[in-house]
Amino acid sequence: MLTLTQALYDQIVAHAREDHPDEACGVVAGPVGSGRPERFIPMLNAARSPTFYEFDSQDLLKLYREMDDRDEEPVIIYHSHTATEAYPSRTDIGYANEPGAHYVLVSTADADGLGEFQFRSFRILDSEVTEEEVRVVETY
Repeated sequence: MLTLTQALYDQIVAHAREDHPDEACGVVAGPVGSGRPERFIPMLNAARSPTFYEFDSQDLLKLYREMDDRDEEPVIIYHSHTATEAYPSRTDIGYANEPGAHYVLVSTADADGLGEFQFRSFRILDSEVTEEEVRVVETY
């Protein structure tokens, strides 16, 4: 189960809606081994695409060095789907290389009247996708 604060939930959703119609992407870091998402880190979608996201390699390297310095790890890796449901695509599954992370997808298809808003979390391990419950709390 993914447990996150209302503030983090709101930040992820706001970023997804702000970058629409392009896919938004980012990370929520937390203390190593805690499994607790704490620090919201919106990233630039280097692909600037409505159907694909890509972290800029320099930004990603900088982020991982910063997390190392702060004894953090990526707890949530998130991105949005702008016209489809919030479910990992084959490309998303192929890029999932953090076995301990929660992969959050936000569908912003509702911005175009195409469907209901969705916020879903998955574990992706060895190309196997497992949806998990999302629990939003006021504080930890």
